[in-house]
Amino acid sequence: MKIYDITVPISADVPIYKGDPGVEITSFKSIAAGSTANVSQISMGMHTATHVDAPNHFIDGAKRVHELDPEKLVGPCKVIEVADDVVAIEPEHVGELGGACRVLFKTRNSEFWATPEDGFRSDFTYITPATAKLLADNDVVLVGIDYLSIEKSGSPGHPVHITLLENEIVILEGIDLREVPPGDYGLICMPLKYIGGGGDGAPARTMLWKN
Repeated sequence: MKIYDITVPISADVPIYKGDPGVEITSFKSIAAGSTANVSQISMGMHTATHVDAPNHFIDGAKRVHELDPEKLVGPCKVIEVADDVVAIEPEHVGELGGACRVLFKTRNSEFWATPEDGFRSDFTYITPATAKLLADNDVVLVGIDYLSIEKSGSPGHPVHITLLENEIVILEGIDLREVPPGDYGLICMPLKYIGGGGDGAPARTMLWKN
């Protein structure tokens, strides 16, 4: 069985969506400083690196991340590769879903992770509202993309997020699919389970496997 870890590591150098909190990782206690154990401390936004969006991210009063259905986070998954010259993923780029209920889009975005020093890039590939509706109409329960947002940067009203989240479709953003060929896989996506704040999202260790 081949396992692909598609999680982007959290670090002080990871690109951050414009306007979101940065990452600070420090040593709270250290053996070198005389403590009996090493204890680290981290401060960051919940939409850092590989993460999920919960409905409450854009729909106030909707489900929070600790209320997500675990069955949506584990199971069969289809990776769809999109050509490098495609910036807006339209329905015709999706192809035949074949009943897939979890879909990840592999785009030119994945290569952005090789140059974190470029910072946040607003020219990323994204899905359109028509594609979001297509996925919702086909009973998809999780949709992912290989950059920090599934929707065009600065999109008024956030129609892609709204369409997916009002149907309680888990949005998985910030995955790294550079080493993953298109095809059918198993997916396990484990977002941090916490209570408090907006419950709007969480970093998620995410893996694919191929039998």
